[in-house]
Parts: sequence; structure tokens; C-alpha cells
Amino acid sequence: MALGGCSSGSEPELKVSGAFMPQPATDMAAGFLTIENTGDSADRLTSVTSPLSDDVQIHETKDQKMRQVKSFDIPAGGELNLERGGSHIMFMAIKEKPAQGDKVSIELRFEKSDPVKVELPVEAPNHNPKKHQALGD
Repeated sequence: MALGGCSSGSEPELKVSGAFMPQPATDMAAGFLTIENTGDSADRLTSVTSPLSDDVQIHETKDQKMRQVKSFDIPAGGELNLERGGSHIMFMAIKEKPAQGDKVSIELRFEKSDPVKVELPVEAPNHNPKKHQALGD
């Protein structure tokens, strides 16, 4: 059996879950989500677009410092977690402040996979699903 090529088994298979945006208090906002790759090939998140802002960036947090990056790896059989205190989507100079209960449209763009449209539900400013999961365990 030959490896590589365009066989259907060697493509990334991406699924987005847990998406949300804390209600912003300033003209910037953050977005969080998980991208699971159940495929046999890695992919890369290269950019995010949204009608909410003309400047949407992807950031990583290392040593408590945030910095913009060009892409995030999504390993084959693994996942990319964009979460509070870590890597995340940053919306600069937002055009309007969405309120809790609203939804913000984004489009995730990848190196290999087709773009994926996602709705981010706007949650309370202190919303943190990881804390809720820990309390429920």
C-alpha cells in the first residue's frame, strides 16, 4: 500500500466544539473553542475572520505574555484548545459590543481544510467552562 497521495484516509477531519465569547467590556473581545482532528493528517489554523472586527488575530500565551502567532498546529488524532489563560482568538477594535445571549459569526481558515463557519455564543464575562467541568466531576 502506498503512503501519501490523495487518498481519502489521509485528510484532516476537523470538528469544532465548546465555542464561546465572554461578553466584552472594552473594544476588544476574545474567543475560545476546541478544534478536534480525527483525521490521519495534521492541519493548521492560519487565520480567523469575522464581521465583528476587521482585525481578528490568533494569540498564544506563554509565561503570562500574550503574542500574536501566524498559525496553530492541529495534530492528526489530536486537538487544538483555545481556552482562557492560553491560546485564543482576539478581536481587535470591535465594531459593536455583543451582549450576553448574542451570537458572533466567525470563519476559521486552515492550511489544508476548507474554511469552517462557527457561531460563538456570547456568555457572561466570567464564563469559564473548564471551571464548571471541574466542579461537576
